[in-house]
Amino acid sequence: MVQGVGFRYYTQAAAEKLRVSGFVRNLHDGRVEVFAMGAPQQHAEFRAMLERGPRFSTISEVQEETAAPDPQYQGGFVINPSA
Repeated sequence: MVQGVGFRYYTQAAAEKLRVSGFVRNLHDGRVEVFAMGAPQQHAEFRAMLERGPRFSTISEVQEETAAPDPQYQGGFVINPSA
């Protein structure tokens, strides 16, 4: 569960720093979904940043699944509305 720690903004800033494309959004059950496109090294660094999380956050688990690239998110990283 993510509440009040700025995780989506942290995720967007991390993605922009690493030049990763995709999105982040809250899910109704309190989890956060991140879709990220980038080179393997970018993914590894991005995942490490997500596992650390923003200050005052506790990350209990990061799950990763392979997904097809989505041209809709090519070239940028956005915060999407909750799903």
